[in-house]
Order: sequence, then C-alpha cells, then structure tokens
Amino acid sequence: MDPSIQKALNDKLYDKRKGGALELEALVRESINNGDHEKIEKIIHQLCHDYAYAVHQQHARNGGLIGLAAASIALGSEVARYLEEIVPPVLACFNDQDARVRYYACESMYNIAKVAKGEILVYFNEVFDALCKLAADSEMSVKNGAELLDRLVKDIVSESAASYVSVLRTPEESIVSPNGDDDTAVPPDIPTAFSLPKFIPLLQERINVINPFTRTFLVSWITLLDSIPDLELVSHLPSFLGGLFKFLSDPNQDVHTQTQAALERFLAEVKKIARIKRGIAESKKSQLGDVKRSDSSIKSGRSPASDASSASDVESTRVQGDGLDKDRGSDAVESGSDSDTEQDSGTVDGDWIPGQDVEVDHTKILDILLLFLTNSHAYADEEVQLTTLRWIDSFFEISPEDMLQFVPRLLSQVLPAVSSDMEPVRSAANRVNASLKDYIDSTVEDEVPRQESFLTPAAAAQPPPTRSMESKQSLASSRVPSPKPGPELDYEGCVNALTLQFLNEHVDTRVAALGWLIMLHHKAPRKMQSINDGTFPALLKTLSDPAEAVVTRDLQLLSEISRNSDDSFFTSFMVNLLKLFATDRRLLGTRGNLIIRQLCNTLSAERIYRTLADCLEKDEDIEFASIMVQNLNNNLITAPELADLRKRLRNLEAKDGRTFFQMLFRAWCHNSVATFSLCLLAQAYEQAYHLLQIFADLEMTVDMLIQIDKLVQLLESPVFTYLRLQLLEPDRFPFLYKCLYGLLMLLPQSSAFAALKNRLNSVSAIGYLHGAPRTAPTTPAVSSFERTNRLKAREEDQIKWMELLDKFKAVQERARRYQRGQNHLSDETMASSDRTSFTLTAPVQKTISMLEGAGVANGSGRAARPVTGQTLGRLPPAQQTTQTQQVAGTHSRARSSLSHLGRVVGGVGGRKSKR
Repeated sequence: MDPSIQKALNDKLYDKRKGGALELEALVRESINNGDHEKIEKIIHQLCHDYAYAVHQQHARNGGLIGLAAASIALGSEVARYLEEIVPPVLACFNDQDARVRYYACESMYNIAKVAKGEILVYFNEVFDALCKLAADSEMSVKNGAELLDRLVKDIVSESAASYVSVLRTPEESIVSPNGDDDTAVPPDIPTAFSLPKFIPLLQERINVINPFTRTFLVSWITLLDSIPDLELVSHLPSFLGGLFKFLSDPNQDVHTQTQAALERFLAEVKKIARIKRGIAESKKSQLGDVKRSDSSIKSGRSPASDASSASDVESTRVQGDGLDKDRGSDAVESGSDSDTEQDSGTVDGDWIPGQDVEVDHTKILDILLLFLTNSHAYADEEVQLTTLRWIDSFFEISPEDMLQFVPRLLSQVLPAVSSDMEPVRSAANRVNASLKDYIDSTVEDEVPRQESFLTPAAAAQPPPTRSMESKQSLASSRVPSPKPGPELDYEGCVNALTLQFLNEHVDTRVAALGWLIMLHHKAPRKMQSINDGTFPALLKTLSDPAEAVVTRDLQLLSEISRNSDDSFFTSFMVNLLKLFATDRRLLGTRGNLIIRQLCNTLSAERIYRTLADCLEKDEDIEFASIMVQNLNNNLITAPELADLRKRLRNLEAKDGRTFFQMLFRAWCHNSVATFSLCLLAQAYEQAYHLLQIFADLEMTVDMLIQIDKLVQLLESPVFTYLRLQLLEPDRFPFLYKCLYGLLMLLPQSSAFAALKNRLNSVSAIGYLHGAPRTAPTTPAVSSFERTNRLKAREEDQIKWMELLDKFKAVQERARRYQRGQNHLSDETMASSDRTSFTLTAPVQKTISMLEGAGVANGSGRAARPVTGQTLGRLPPAQQTTQTQQVAGTHSRARSSLSHLGRVVGGVGGRKSKR
C-alpha cells in the first residue's frame, strides 16, 4: 500500500481512516482491472498482519478492519478466493477487549458478507459462534452491530444454505454447461457451502447457555433453519431438544414464548412426517392387495372391464399432497386435486413426497422427554411438565410402536404426576396414563382369553371343583394362547416401577399403580405370577394403608392373583394375611372386616373361610385366634356377601353343609360365644344348649359378656328372622328355648337382658297351648344326637357331636390356662405398684356403665381379664361389695337355670302358668 494510505489507516480519527479506506478501495479496483493478483495478495496480507492482528495498537486494528472491508468491496465477485485470509483476522477482533474494536469488527464482517454472499457460508460456524457471544455483549453499540450482521447472515442462509456450493470447491468443467450457456450443472455429490451436520455439534455446545439474550439468539436461529425445507433440521432434533426444554424454565418471558413456539412447531412437524409415512405405507399395502386381487381375477377368467371399480379404488388410494409446506408452520394435510401435477407429486409410484425421506429418531426423543419429566417433577416446574406430557401423549399417535420399551419408565414418572398439586399437570398426566393403558390393552396380546380369566359371581361363590390330572392338563392346554408375533412388554420392569409407587405419599398415585397391576394381571396372569414373590409382601403391607380406596384396590389385586393361582399360593396368602393381622392388631380392628368382606366378594367365600378355619385351628396364639374367630363370625352373620354361606350352614342335611360346619366349629372353639352363635346359625340348637352347660363352668370375662350382648342384638336382626319364627313352634325346637333362656340367665341386668326377656315374654302365651292335655300322645322330639346314632350305621359322614364338644372343652381349657398365666404376670406387675393410686380407666368405666352394674370389671384394663378375688381387691370397698354380689348372682343364676331348663320347656310361660 502507498505510505499515505498506511498513515491514514493508522490514524486515530475515524474520518481519516475512512478516507484511507476509500483510497485503498480504488487501489484494489485498479489492480483487479490490471489483473495484478499478486499485488492484491500483498495488500491483503499487509492489512491482516500489520493492522488487524496488531493487538496492542488499537487504531491500527480499526484501520485494518475498515481496510479489509474496503478491499472486499473492491474485489466484488473475486473476493471468494481471498476470504480464507480476510475472514480470520476479522473474527479475531470479535473477542477484543475494546468495545470499539468489536463494533468495527461487526461492521467489517457485515460489508464482507454483503459482498461474498453465499461464499460466507463456508465460514458459517465461525461467524455463528462469534455472533452467539456478541448477543450477550454488555455494550449496546456492539450488540446493535451484531444484530445487523445477524440479520444479514440470516438472509444469506435463508436464500442459499440449502443449495449454494462454493466456487472454490466446484470443478471448473461443472460451472459452465457443455453447450456454453449460463446454466450451471453442479454434480450432486459436491457438498454445499453450508453443512448442517457440521453445525449441529456447535449448536449442541451452545445450547447449554444460561444468558437469556444468547438463548433468544439460539431459538431464533433454530426457528430459521427449521423453516428451510431442504435442510430438514427436524432430523437432528434429538441433538438440541434437551436445550430447548431447559429454555422453557427461563424466567425471561421472551425466551419462554419463543421456545414454546419453536417446540410446538417441531411437534407439528414430527406429527406430519409420521402421517406421511403411515399414509405411504398404507397406500402401498392397499396397492399390493389390489394387484393380488387383479392377478386372481385374471386367473379366474374375469375381464379387465369388470374390474373398473377396482381400478378406480386403486387410483383413489394414491397419497395426495401431504408434504410439508415451505414454512413448516401449517399442520394441515393437502387434499386430493384434479390437476395432474398435484396427483403426480402425491403418488407413491416413484414420485417424491416432501417429508417421506426424513428420518426422526423417536426413541431418542422419548428418552429425552422422560429425562425432563423426571427433572421437572423433582423441581415442580409446571411448564416443563406440561409440555413434556403433551409431547409424550402425542407420541401415541406419532410412533406407538416405540412406546413399549419405555412403559416402565413412563409409569415411574407419569403416575407421580397424576397427584400433582397443579391441576393442568394433573389433567395432562391423567391423559397420558389413559393413553398408555389403552395402548397396552390394544397392543399387547392377552396371555389368557378374557372370558376364561374371570370368574362369574356364581362361580366365584362355589368351592373349586376337584379335577383329575388329565382334566387339569386338558384345561391348561386349552388356555395356552397360540403364538402370535407382537411387541414384548417388560412385565418385571413394570411391576418394579409400580411397586415403588406404593411408597408415594399421594393416594391417587397409589390407587393408579394398583389399577395398573390389576390390568397387567388380566393381560398375562402367568407372567405376573412369576413376579409375585417380590411384590406379594408389599401388597400385604399396603393393606395397612390409611386410604380406603387404596385398600380396596389392593384387595382386588390380591383377589386377582389368588384367582389365577393354585391352592398352595392361596393358602400361603391366607397364612400371610393372618400373620399380618396378628402383628398389626390396629389393622385388624380398623380394616379387618373390610378386608374379609372384600375378599369374599371377589373370591370364593367358602374357600376363604375353609382355609382360614384350617389355619386358625392350628394357631398357637390363643388370644389372637379368639379375636380373629370373633371377627370372622361377625362377618359370617352380618355381611351380605356371605348370604350363600349362611344358607349352606342352615342345611346340615347336605353333606357339604355338614363338612363346612364341622370345619368352622373346630376353629370357632377358640371363642366360646362365636361357637355358640355358629350353632344358632346352623340351627344346631341342641349342640348350642350343651355349649351353654359348659359356659356355666367357664370364667365370665368382660369381653365374653360384651360378645353375648352383641349376639342378643344380632338375634333381633333380619339374619335371624327364621330363628324368631321358630319360637312359635316349641314342640319342634325345644332346645332353642333352652338356648335363649340360657343366654338370659348368663346376661347381667342390662339392656340386652331386657330385650331378650321381652322377646321371650312375647311368645310365652304359646306355652298354654302346648301345656293343655292332648287327645293323642305326640311323638317325642328326637334329638340330633340320637339321629346321629341311628344314621351312623348308614352314613359315616354324619356330624360327630360329642367329638366336637370334646374339642371345644379342650380348646377352652387351653385358653383358661393361658389366661391364668397372663393374669399371674399382670398381678405381679400390679403388686409392685402403689395400690392406693389405682383408678379405673376410661374403657373399664365405659364397660361397667354399658353392662349396667353387672359387676364384671377389670382392674388391669385387659378386655379378656376374668373377674377374680384379686381384681375385686383393687376396687374401692363399696364397689367390691357390689361387684361380688352381682357376679356371684350372675354365676349362680346361670348354673341353677341351666340345670332346670328342661322343666321349663313344657310350659314356656312358666311364671304365668303357676299364676
């Protein structure tokens, strides 16, 4: 360069530098006209190394920048061959500490890019990286200069990125066609100046920025590149989708709005591509079917004219313009048209449809979505959760075949969102959960046909029939599904994910998890049975859940497991249930009846009672066995679900009824009142009377009297209507009167005593009729004991009443010894305390008032504690006298009445007859 130009470019004044740049521009133009490329190379080299790279000379750097811009303007179309040396020093000035240098660098690059146009795309990554940094520049003038440069580069990219090939990379013979005209003929294998695969790694690196201005810059570029149809940025969506989801949580509203719009755009585009491919696949299948039908018609001798309608159908299946429009913003699918051009562009026969060759990795996208759903749930980010759930729900339409492998992870993340505190998130999660259920139900083949997987209520109430080995094998072979190709569901992964949801603090999530397990058991009971070993303890523990809805679902699941399992598993289930009740008495007290009734409602009630009775008969925990028998007996009497069992027990003439009664009796022996009520329920009144005689020798406890009180109340319920009507026939049911009068004698002077006394007095007049002389002797009533002896020779399966009574005595004796041992330990504990500070507890006071001065109190607070001299000794003197008199009166009244009840039966209204 001339010395005057060098001096001007190095001047501190901008105007002088600008003047020197104009002189330099004229000099470069002159050299181009003269063809002196060597001089131009020297000028550019001097501008770069003596000016633009002069780090410590600020004015020289500014002069070099304006000089490079002037030289580029002068070069015009020839600038391409010099860009490799011009661009790097300008890019280096973007990082200068001086804001004015950064601004002049933007101005210089703007002029260079305006001249170079498509050639600047060769350095797109470097220019983009520099602009990405300047978008967050603290100096407003630099930021404004960067925005101007950014707009220019965007215009160039929009116009040339998809097709422009650098002149430096294009062979000379391909620039001009062989005919010598101006048309270009670029080989298809030559890469374009802009490379999207090379740009994506840079975008991945920059997408993790935090600055809102930089994020806005990135979103604007992503939106621009996606609007260029031939680039197909959507095929690289997994590379930067995670960054966009991070942008959603940005507090800056502009970032959030632009990001949301970009994500909606991508989702619409992914949907459209999926529809295009699905339409093409269906069209090909339809055409293939038409071709096969046409071949078959030719073989059968039909004329082609007769298949005109088929030909029209083939033509109608051609996929019409479902391609992506230029701006990719419309989600509409073009309909068919009469023009040949539209039909040709929409057909499948070798014609290209926009979007048909775009490959979108749905698996990677789903993996990213689940990752963000996890993080958003942890941080309670509503917008990220909503958008993620909306995308996931859309993928049931976009690519349902890819969803199956993500089912366990989906369950782990979607079910907690079902209980979200934010209503929009909760609604979206419920939609995804419903879509996932429908997808599994329609896609995964049932292991067992549904009609065989369920039992009707009538069948469920019947005991399981015994089958021979051959019939069992034939049944098993009939249920084996025919092998069908289809997707495989990770049942074990699903069960593990669902079991973890039992620990969730929200009820809706726990209920949803149990609902999923029930559905999976319906789909594949055999596969689920192999996984039950790990989940069964968790299901049992869930019975202690405070929410009744969870317990109900849990019982439905346990019933489903038991229904599809063998007898050994069912027995194990009942044993573990009893163990749970034994260790968690609170659960037994609050939910025991609900659990038993729900199981009886879904499974065979007789099977449940038979199994529980067998287990309780062998139970060594006498106290628990008594409590459990009491609960089972109360349900047996009151539960509507057990009406069939009550009818079966009342029919002791049938073999099944007798067998069932004996099995229950052996277990019910743990609780004397329950055994007595069982005999009343089975109309075994004579057996009940003999039990009452044994009651006279038992130690009466508060708990026992309370149970008798409840039994008297139950006698007034609809369940015992038949029993009350039988009071009208004392000649047929003499022992019924003995049983009821025996209860009356056992009860203290309480409301139950008055109710039972009123009931018996209401039928006492019948005694006059039966006490009057008869014209002919009546046949004496035959006791069940005598009938048993008579039928013993004919039938071996009759009820062995004496053996049952012996069993009852033995069990009650064990209970008595156990109770005495407990009382001894309690007495020793009480003796060590200060007796003068003894006061009655609230439960004991309530029991005493309920029994209306019955005199049966428990000083230690134990419900099953019998009344003894030691117990009375702890009461105040006035209460000791009252208690002793009333308890003694109760026992003496019971013993004397039971010994003379036989004489009372002949005349029911005994006292009235004497009058």
